[in-house]
Amino acid sequence: MNKITVDEDAIRKLAKLMAETGLTEIEVSEGEAQIRVAKHAAPPAYAAAPIAGPATASVTASDEPIVGAVTSPMVGTVYMAPSPGAPNFVSVGDSVNAGDTLCIIEAMKVMNPIKAPKAGTVKQILVENAQPVEFGEAMVVIG
Repeated sequence: MNKITVDEDAIRKLAKLMAETGLTEIEVSEGEAQIRVAKHAAPPAYAAAPIAGPATASVTASDEPIVGAVTSPMVGTVYMAPSPGAPNFVSVGDSVNAGDTLCIIEAMKVMNPIKAPKAGTVKQILVENAQPVEFGEAMVVIG
């Protein structure tokens, strides 16, 4: 029976490369030697994030709810435009209809559109592009 020699440093380097690049599998071969590292995560056991509804749960420094605020339904990174260099979905003063996209929140590498819960005028934008947001954080105020 042949003894298998494991190159632990090579495996660690491949695992680090996978973590840095977001790959889930990598295979390297040299001659007859071959190393394959795979990471297969179980699918998350939770429901899809809800779409933001009319919410006033976020509070300001004065502990007063912000009337008309659309809050983040999840923790993630907010993007105000569909892609880098593209115009923002909305600006202060824009009229929006119920269901219009206000922004996108990236959570766990999934882009989640945040829709206007009602028609109105964008009164304030309380977040900046590529800013991290918390659950319940006020992002846009519609009046």
